[in-house]
Amino acid sequence: MFPSQATLKKNFIVPSPAVDAAPAPTGLALYSRFALAGAICCGVTHGAMTPVDVVKTRIQLEPEVYNRGMIVGFRQVVQTQGAGALLTGLGPTAAGYFLQGAFKFGGYEFWKKKAIDVVGTEKASQNRTAIYLGASAIAEFFADVVLCPLEATRIRLVSQPTFANGLLGGFSRILKEEGVLKGFYSGFGPILFKQVPYTMTKFVVYELAAEQIYASLSTPKDQLAASTITYVNLGSGIIAGTAAAIVSQPADTLLSKINKQKGADGQSVASRLVQMAGQLGVKGLFLGLGPRVVMVATLTAGQFAIYGDIKRVLGATSGVEIAK
Repeated sequence: MFPSQATLKKNFIVPSPAVDAAPAPTGLALYSRFALAGAICCGVTHGAMTPVDVVKTRIQLEPEVYNRGMIVGFRQVVQTQGAGALLTGLGPTAAGYFLQGAFKFGGYEFWKKKAIDVVGTEKASQNRTAIYLGASAIAEFFADVVLCPLEATRIRLVSQPTFANGLLGGFSRILKEEGVLKGFYSGFGPILFKQVPYTMTKFVVYELAAEQIYASLSTPKDQLAASTITYVNLGSGIIAGTAAAIVSQPADTLLSKINKQKGADGQSVASRLVQMAGQLGVKGLFLGLGPRVVMVATLTAGQFAIYGDIKRVLGATSGVEIAK
């Protein structure tokens, strides 16, 4: 009545997972996946937070007008310029942070691996905080080189709504009128002062927070459900984003100010920064902190959750782990 074992073996082939499974990516294939995951997570999250960023920037640049908090700030922008104004700078924001995310996350994984190779896994694990800080700082430097021109364009569009119609118009006008260095890289110093401490704080706090959360769970990390790992990434990201926002707030305010308008002829970037910091004072440097904490904590949580999920989908899960 039933076919024999010999007949089954002859007519049916059961694939072996061990044989048919694709090998884990390594080298360029692995780090290009890290870069793509980072580009997507940063482009999507920063683009989605554009309305919050518009209000935050207005609070920083026009505190005499936008001085009643984040919610009222939204209403003021909509009432005076229409709801579409909340999406001002969406183009340069999404494009800039797509590129920045590739260099930031891909670079972080690359430089972390390089440091581990130099000192060895055991020593790297013992000094993992230093590894996280160094890898994130180097990665962010190169990420800021590609981000700075688009961030300068975004801030100009937000602070001067009639400056241009969008990314291409704003970018080309700044290039034509002010040149590359003065137009796009006047804010490079402030963006480094903002983004490097921000990214160092973001990655080290995320790594240590995730390590503590995983240690508190009864199930080993490699046996956890994918959804649980996503929740850990979200929680760790919120903690990391809050810390990073506070650390980098003064430089973020200076970056908004310096990109709002041209500097005086012959005035150096350093001179402008010192002058602005003196005029603002400590309180002024932390203008817009509330909405920025909301924005950064939300987008950082989203970034790490999306980054982890995309890496898993792409099969890029073979990065070196040095957490205890």
